[in-house]
This record gives sequence, structure tokens and C-alpha cells, in this order.
Amino acid sequence: MSVKQFFFAAIAVLFYFYCKKTTHEPVIKVTTGGPFSCTKVTLNDTVNNGQLVNNVNLNPVVKFYFSAPIDTSTLTGDIALTTGASTIKIQIAYSNNDSVLIVQPAASLQSLSLYSLSIATLLKSTFDSSLKSAVRLSFSTQIDSSNKFPVITDSALLTLVEEQTLNYFYAFGHPVCGMARERTSSGNTVTTGGTGFGIMGMLVGVQRNFLTRAQALSRIDTIVNFLTNKATRFHGAFSHWIDGSTGATLPFSTQDDGGDIVETSYMIQGLLCARQFFNSTTDSNEINLRSSINAIYDSVEWNWYRQNGQNVLTWNWSPDFGWAINVQVRGWCEAMIPYILAASSPVDSNTIPKIVYTNGWAQNGGERNGNSFYGIPLPLGPDYGGPLFFAHYSFLGINPNGLSDAYANYWTQDTAHANINYLYCVSNPNHYFGYSDLCWGLTASDIPNGYTASSPTNDVGVIAPTAAISSMPYTPVQSLNALRFFYYVLGDKIWGQYGFIDAFSLNSLWYDTDCLAIDQGPQIVMIENYRSGLLWNLFMSCPEVQQGMQNLGFSSPNL
Repeated sequence: MSVKQFFFAAIAVLFYFYCKKTTHEPVIKVTTGGPFSCTKVTLNDTVNNGQLVNNVNLNPVVKFYFSAPIDTSTLTGDIALTTGASTIKIQIAYSNNDSVLIVQPAASLQSLSLYSLSIATLLKSTFDSSLKSAVRLSFSTQIDSSNKFPVITDSALLTLVEEQTLNYFYAFGHPVCGMARERTSSGNTVTTGGTGFGIMGMLVGVQRNFLTRAQALSRIDTIVNFLTNKATRFHGAFSHWIDGSTGATLPFSTQDDGGDIVETSYMIQGLLCARQFFNSTTDSNEINLRSSINAIYDSVEWNWYRQNGQNVLTWNWSPDFGWAINVQVRGWCEAMIPYILAASSPVDSNTIPKIVYTNGWAQNGGERNGNSFYGIPLPLGPDYGGPLFFAHYSFLGINPNGLSDAYANYWTQDTAHANINYLYCVSNPNHYFGYSDLCWGLTASDIPNGYTASSPTNDVGVIAPTAAISSMPYTPVQSLNALRFFYYVLGDKIWGQYGFIDAFSLNSLWYDTDCLAIDQGPQIVMIENYRSGLLWNLFMSCPEVQQGMQNLGFSSPNL
């Protein structure tokens, strides 16, 4: 090869490597003038514009692009990867003449954790210009899909959830009155409706051998004696909240310091199930319990809560504020049960006529929906069905299987409601991280810094385990899938001594610290109704309930 040929070959080789370098790492034009700033941030090669990024892998790569080369000697101490109060070790590299900073964690991060990667303004460029403004990237890591507990059969898992959740009502019951505390943090405040759900749960406890018959009988007898002899009553109805030691009314709100006909109905629903369960004709304790339960039911003046003879029930009455709250119990919601019990009252002066149900609850057919959501026709109620407790609370005892009246088939209604809620979460129109066919269920629950009735039309990114679990009879496959996910995959975060926590958000990595009676109880009851129909059979066996429902125009295989 001649000298001339060698020279041109060398030029070609140098040009090749120059082009290859510029193709893989474009040269960033820098100037000595102007502010030193971060021009771009990428997380796993995706540009971040300052928003929180969810579902990040456990070994992410973050790149910070700067307007000038970094003075690397000024970086020490000015960059930090943190989670909570902890600082995570990182590895650092540079490219493009030190104008691109590459950061990786030194070890794999923890799953479902929130991280912040920040660079302070003490960082300087090689031109001795300080960073114009601090840079911060926030992200949360992906779900660890490994099992947190040993895998057991589905039957054993259902039994475990029933037994563990029952601890809330039995082990954590108020030491004086035996009633259910409102929530794990409520101290002396016990709840009327939640206690009714807990009584039903104790019957499941006997059925599944978590409690002896004598234990359940003794606890329920304690509750009934307290309600009879200490709790304040308002024309036969109990207040929403009660002081567990004295029986005094604790106001639920400023003007809600009297009778609550809906909460009272939940209590009596549970008591009637207990009356039917403890059916011995020779055991004096069971005979006396049944008599005491009848006395409580007989004394409720359902007609008083028609507020001066209106053809609708009114939710609250206070001796101090009268009917000031003035919320009528009407339309599709969680409160069908007061109308059933009012129509079934054995005391003629307390029994409501059919027109109160027709005009009040059913609104003469005004609650019909008839639209389809995700291809599922919804007979009654608000669009998308509302929060899922509408399909739970009254139907803990009322069996919706084959139940119908002039306005709807209630099995069709409840199954449609649950399936629409499930499909909404799967479609996830708000793009909340964590929603899936395994993680779903919107109902009333705690949320960060508050409480709300979550539904497809009021979705704040919070999942309540009770929503899917208590829908077990309506959506058995979807509910079992959710239960497995909650227990096996998220169990290290949401499973505790009283079963599942009330609610959580994978989108904001928030996990409730409380359990609530009104959300724990339906899980036990509806799992058992799915498995054996125990509470449905007990409640629907009440002769006065059968007669009352027939009087209202219901038809059912149980009537």
C-alpha cells in the first residue's frame, strides 16, 4: 500500500468511528453563557416531566441531561435517593463529556415503595455556574407478585378469612357491652349496625367451630342485655353510636343524636338470625335470649319514623332536634331492610302498610335505571350501580336468590351491580396503578385523610377489600381471584390480626391503619352465604319476615 493510500484509509477509519460515536451519543452543544440547568430527565429511557411514575422496576436507570458538563467534584452529597427517612446507596456514571449523569441503585429496590431522587443546587458546571434549580424525580416500584404466605386450598382460605375477621367482633368486642367498636381506633365508641353484622358473624363462628355454641350465646346475651337495660332508645330505635360502658348516645353528627332507623334495622337483622339459630326448646338460656330479642323487635315504633304519617320512612329522629336532618329512606341504596322489618313487625301499631314501601323505597318505580354498562343491564339505582355496599348490607339476611317484586329481580340487580363494579375497575378509565382483574372493588371506606363512598362515579383510586370479598355470592370467580391476590400478594401489607385492613391505594401507596365494623362484618357473612347460605336461611325462616315480605308483594322460593 502506498503512503497516499494508507493516509486515505486512516482518514476513513477515523471518520467511521466519529460517525459511530455521534450516532450512539449525540454531542450536546454547550456554551459558557446562560444558566446551568437540567434540560431533561429520563427514567428507563422514558422522558419524565415531573409527574409521579408508578410500576417502576427494582433496578431503574435514571439519566439527567444538563446544559453543560458537570463539575463532578461538586456532586458528592448533592444527590440522594431516598425512601421515607432512609437514604439508598447509588451508582453514578457519566456520558457526553460529563453532561449526562447516569444513576442506578446499588442494589435492588423494595417493591411497592415510594422513592425520590433529587439533585441540589450546589451542583456546578465546569464553567463554575451553579445549578439554576433543584431537580427531583419521584417514582414507586412494581408489585412483588411472589406469595407472602404458604398456598392453601380455596376452602381453607375462605375459612381463614372468616375466622381471622371474626376476631374483630369477638376478641376485640367492647369489654363491658360486648358490642362491636366502630373501628380499631374508636376506643369506647360502639356501633349499632356493625354489631348486628358481628352477631351474624358469631353464628358463622359456631357453624365453623371457631366459637362454641355457649361462647356465642353468652356474648350475644351480653349484647342483648346491654341494649335492653342500658342503651338509650328513641321510640324503640337505637342511635348510630353508643358509649360502650354506659349505654349513652354518642352523636354521629351535630344533629344526629337520636334514633337511627337504618342502623337499628341492621342490628335487628342480626338479632333475628340469632333468634332462629338458638332454637333449643329445653335450654333456658336460649329460650330467654329469644324472648329478649322479640322484646327489642316488638318495641321499635316503625310508624313513628314515617314522620307524622308520611308514606316514607325517615332515617333519624332526635329528642333535641326532631326531624331536622330530614333524610328520607328512599330509592336504591343500602336500606331496603328497614322496610322489610317495618312491614314484618308483629305489633300491629308498628307495622307499616305496603304504600309506605311502594311510595318510599320503590318511589312507585322511579328508581328504575334500565341502562346497560359494560354490556350489563342494570335494573335499578344510579348509573354504574353506586358503591357496592348497596348490594351487601340489606342482603346479609335477605336472600336475593329468586327474589323479585314489581320493580326488579334482586339477584339480577345485585349480580349486575357487582359485575359492573368489577368491569369498571378492570377498564380503569382513570389509569390508577394497581387496578386489575385481581385488584378491584369500590365501596364506602376510609381514604387518605378521610372517608368516602367510592364508586365508578366517585373513584379516588382506593380499593376496599370488603367490596370484592363481600360480593362473593354474586361474582364468585372474580371475588376469589381478588381474595387470593389480597392475601397472597398484598398480604404483607394489608392482612392483620382482624383480617384485611379497611382500604388501600397502590396508586398512592397508602395503606389504612384501621378496620371498620361495617366493612369487616359483611366479609364473614357473605363468604358464608356463598358457602352454605347460613344467614340467608336463618333470616328468611322468620315467620313474620315471610309474612311481611309477602304483604309488600315479594315473591321468593323462601316465602
